[in-house]
Amino acid sequence: MPLDKTLQGFLDQARASGAPDLADLPVAAARDLYRHILAAADVAPADVCVEDRAIEGPGGTVPLRVYRPRHEWPRGIVVYYHGGGFALGDLDGYDSVCRQLCEDSGATLVSVGYRLAPEHVFPAAVDDAWAVLEWVARHAEMLLPGSARIAVAGDSAGALLAALMCIWARDRSGPAIAFQALVYPPAGAGRHGEFASRTRHAAGPTLTIRTIDYFNRLYFGSETPPNDIRAAPLLATDLSGLPPALVQVAAYDPLRDEALAFGERLLEAGNDAMIVEYHGLAHGYISMGGMLQAARLAQRQIAQGLRTALQSPSA
Repeated sequence: MPLDKTLQGFLDQARASGAPDLADLPVAAARDLYRHILAAADVAPADVCVEDRAIEGPGGTVPLRVYRPRHEWPRGIVVYYHGGGFALGDLDGYDSVCRQLCEDSGATLVSVGYRLAPEHVFPAAVDDAWAVLEWVARHAEMLLPGSARIAVAGDSAGALLAALMCIWARDRSGPAIAFQALVYPPAGAGRHGEFASRTRHAAGPTLTIRTIDYFNRLYFGSETPPNDIRAAPLLATDLSGLPPALVQVAAYDPLRDEALAFGERLLEAGNDAMIVEYHGLAHGYISMGGMLQAARLAQRQIAQGLRTALQSPSA
């Protein structure tokens, strides 16, 4: 199965312009490049209501951005954790993604500006993710008056956080989570387990093994993450009793096989899980809905899963 020809053309142009691998840049420059990558092929910003907020987290203030659909009453609340290897990404970079997901799903969406490495190393992002989930559960009536269901979603590093939040909510008698939408989760942190896709797609075409190692060094202090489910949910011994899940993976992704393995383990543990592979797409497609039809379809599929799961039984 060849790479999507539109994506191939986009990548050829990037290479011709001399765009570097993120791993070759200082953190500040990598963050700036990542913002440009996110904006280059995204959909136009959807017309939704937006409010910036902040809460006190375990390590200081955690910025949030709350999105509400303008043309329908929200169906529930989605807590969204962005990608970027725990070192890149922010509320502004993911603004278009979150606006579109809010409009497509008809849900109130809370985007989380968790702390980033190397300024804040493991497990800072995890601690912030949990603090925000608990805050949303406590303030659900304020965010969405009435009985509101809560879902979690995320891409890449954010998908790891979303998956872990479901495990912690089960083990800590935490907030009830109705659904988890996981887009190419690095369930083995790009290192744990033996997966052929890491070799097959080591050079990309978007995410590379060098970049994964770069992120791991920034966040974990080593290319080899700790043997800890907070670093790699695939290490969890028990994945039963978790919320229904949608796991999306990209065929051209070094993380493909570990994401598939996590989805398969969810099924083996008796959970309701849908595992969908997008052929022709590469890691990062969540922000390419304005350029790639398949990426826009993936965005809509996430939204439909959320819309269905958050639908009130009485609606």
